[in-house]
Amino acid sequence: MGRDAGGRPLRRREYDEEDVRVRPGKGSRPRTRRRPAHEDAVPAAVVAVDRGRYTCLVGTDLTGLPPDGAGPVAVTAMRARELGRKGIVVGDRVGLVGDTTGRADTLARIVRVEPRTSMLRRSADDTDEVERPIVANADQLVIVAALADPPPRPRMIDRILVAAFDADIEPLLCLTKADLAPPDDIIARYEPLGVPHLVVRRGGDLSELRARLDGRLSVLVGHSGVGKSTLVNALVPDAGRAVSQVNAVTGRGRHTSSSAVALELPGGGWIIDTPGVRSFGLGHVVIDNVLAAFPDLAEGAVHCPKGCTHRGDDCSLDEWVAKGNAAPLRLASLRRLLASREGAPDDAGEAAPDEVAENA
Repeated sequence: MGRDAGGRPLRRREYDEEDVRVRPGKGSRPRTRRRPAHEDAVPAAVVAVDRGRYTCLVGTDLTGLPPDGAGPVAVTAMRARELGRKGIVVGDRVGLVGDTTGRADTLARIVRVEPRTSMLRRSADDTDEVERPIVANADQLVIVAALADPPPRPRMIDRILVAAFDADIEPLLCLTKADLAPPDDIIARYEPLGVPHLVVRRGGDLSELRARLDGRLSVLVGHSGVGKSTLVNALVPDAGRAVSQVNAVTGRGRHTSSSAVALELPGGGWIIDTPGVRSFGLGHVVIDNVLAAFPDLAEGAVHCPKGCTHRGDDCSLDEWVAKGNAAPLRLASLRRLLASREGAPDDAGEAAPDEVAENA
């Protein structure tokens, strides 16, 4: 056994827990609510989403061309962890940090989502109140419906209109394939609602549609096979959106567009093409938001009993209309939309949303 400097024998040292040094793990770091301000974040707009990667355009907010006349730069980005579970959708205006040059094999981070001016949403079904965001910041919703092949689905149109009113987005009804069937019945159905409309033929002139899209951020919605992709390819020649035929009898097939994408129009403005939908749940929509789209009826609804559905015998809107304060067709249209919101079949016996076949 060795000895120390004083000649005393050395004893074996006894260790205790204080001698053990443990490196703290990531989970044991002190938490703080302070987050980076990211004041140097570069503004951009989300134009496509694919499996956790976001294609963002630096140099535009989708409301017009860059002020310096230079084209926007496409940057691939991922969502920063600090955003938590906050969803990001096409149309969102965001802040980017990291490599925003747009060079190949580079990746930026989305660290901020700017306040939205609108949000088009739907739910899985009418009993599910969980919202599924579709697009953000659109100021016009173009409801595309075919007059034939496949036949129009008024109940689906009604439901998309309810979503537009709820999101405070201006609707536009675009009736396609007018060379196959007349539009008179559908137009008469929506005239009392005051919804603007236009009619197009396959291969026909699209100047009126272009004029309505000019300078705006518009989202195109409709079930597959109605001609959305055909319209997009005609409006944006290099879009390359897939087009296929549908079964005229069953209406079944596959989606021709699998994800939403924002495309710049040659003459100005942007359109967002969305995948065809087989249902449009409205579980998140409250009645008052639908009623707000009918100002001539909303004033009379103040006399309704609390919790009025505006469809029963105790609704004061019947008396309001009887006194000449609003047109009977307007009340009938409101109640049709409210019935659609609750999942009730319309007067044509159209299938419920989950029974609508996917078309291609």
